[in-house]
Amino acid sequence: MKVYRDEDADLDLLKGKRIAILGFGSQGKAQALNLRDSGLEVTIGLRPQSPSRKKAEQLGFEVQSLSESCSGAELISFLIPDQVQKEVYQEEVRKNLKEGKCLIFAHAFSVHFKLVEPPDHVDVILVAPHGPGEVMRKKFQAGLGVSGFVGVYENRTGKALQKALAYAKGIGLTRTGVVETTFEHEALGDLFGEQAVLCGGLAELLKAGFETLVGQGLPPENAYLECVHQLDLIVDLIKRFGIAGMYSRISELAEFGSYVNGPRIIGERTRMAMRAILEEIRRGEFTEQFMKSYRKGFEAFKEKRQKESAHPINQVFRNIGESFASE
Repeated sequence: MKVYRDEDADLDLLKGKRIAILGFGSQGKAQALNLRDSGLEVTIGLRPQSPSRKKAEQLGFEVQSLSESCSGAELISFLIPDQVQKEVYQEEVRKNLKEGKCLIFAHAFSVHFKLVEPPDHVDVILVAPHGPGEVMRKKFQAGLGVSGFVGVYENRTGKALQKALAYAKGIGLTRTGVVETTFEHEALGDLFGEQAVLCGGLAELLKAGFETLVGQGLPPENAYLECVHQLDLIVDLIKRFGIAGMYSRISELAEFGSYVNGPRIIGERTRMAMRAILEEIRRGEFTEQFMKSYRKGFEAFKEKRQKESAHPINQVFRNIGESFASE
């Protein structure tokens, strides 16, 4: 799999072309600033009542309505929440798609699951950073970047991949490297990775370890420091040296115990559950569940968020975790 870097991308391909950034949240703000610092022309598209309007204007951006920004731009970047992309596309974007324009998505979710169905007379590309906007911006300012994916869904002009690489360079991704993927693979992999491993699965594993130790009489602070606080150290070893390299750099006691008991935690039942989750995502069942919750105002979702915040592990973080956060 080829890794594309700065020398593989031509930023001049986007010079003189207006880029509309739809949304000004974490990703929207970071990408807009990085693109502007790369010498590209950026406008921000927001709804009239958006609380982000004042923030964007204070940073010197021209802010327009969603429809107006799309009308005057040659490239349109969707950096609004996934759940509103369908309605924004249908109401504000679709009518402004002239021949040869380019739609850019940071996540393939809406396109792959047919919430957004672009016409065949525009380029449709994926530029997906592997990191939050705040991290991406901080690294960009330091002369670095996060990695990412690029992909092509519709190649109307014959230059869709080149545009994706140029945009990736504009936001700093090619400083580290990007690899090409498909919209299908990014959508499935991203949803599964977040839900089963990186966010959902990991959070449940951390809470289960914390609850086990506290339930057997250890102080919550001990449980937090043993099961949660050191996580970034292990992750850093894995990212730098791989899983086998991580094992070779911890104590033999820890390594031995990992081989004995790790598979007892993540065994065949867990793998069966993971396969079931992936199939539900693939069939569109999760997408329907998510959009149904959105249409109902995210009521149950908000209740779960409040319940999560009240978990004792978060109280311990507020008591001692923040004091160690700068480690």
